[in-house]
Amino acid sequence: MRTADFADDVDTLATAFRDASRILVISSEAGPHGVRLAQHRRAIMGAVQAGASHVVYTSMPDPTGSLVSFAPDHAESEAALAASALPGWTVLRNHWYFENWFHSIPQALQSGVWYTAAGEGELANIARDDVARAAAVILASTDTSTQTYTLSGAKALTTREIAAAISAAVGDPLAVVDVSQEALVQGLMASGLPEAAAREIASFDANAAAGGFSGATCDYKAITGREPQSLDEWCRANRSALIGTR
Repeated sequence: MRTADFADDVDTLATAFRDASRILVISSEAGPHGVRLAQHRRAIMGAVQAGASHVVYTSMPDPTGSLVSFAPDHAESEAALAASALPGWTVLRNHWYFENWFHSIPQALQSGVWYTAAGEGELANIARDDVARAAAVILASTDTSTQTYTLSGAKALTTREIAAAISAAVGDPLAVVDVSQEALVQGLMASGLPEAAAREIASFDANAAAGGFSGATCDYKAITGREPQSLDEWCRANRSALIGTR
């Protein structure tokens, strides 16, 4: 077994990456702006020091134009990858995961209300399994060119369309109530979230309202040769997790 300190020590990363020709760097969840960027830069540097030929990095949709609070970390991580001495790299700009809803939908179903600041903005979410499959296909490839893909579900949907699909799958009503971004922040804080976390989550809705998550692509199928899971399929397969503990 090899161990590495993703946060602080590039030398341990280079040791852990030794003899690996193709490396997947999954973006971290670290703290304020700049922290995760420093981690990503160390991982890229470690891959270069280890002599890797290709790095796959998990980013987000259009990070340079996004309203998501941590988007600059992704934009600058992509730039660090492009500026590195690696022979090749692939950026996977992953749309938000269906599985993110496990943190909020069970509570929303209990009240029957989903509060959102996304308005009529659309979301092209994708399942984690599908994103993992795409990454695995690229890692198994011998292609050392540079590529950027945007991995999304097959269709972008409004929050109301998503709520209707979830409601149909679990058998419980789920109404969507539009609120302002600041009202969403205050509501999340009232539920116990720290202000920084509440504002980060609200920035997701702001980006959706601005159209930042609406770009459904065919990149997943181009990589894997298959269609991504639809929202209806995913909801049926994950009904119990959406309902949560009651």
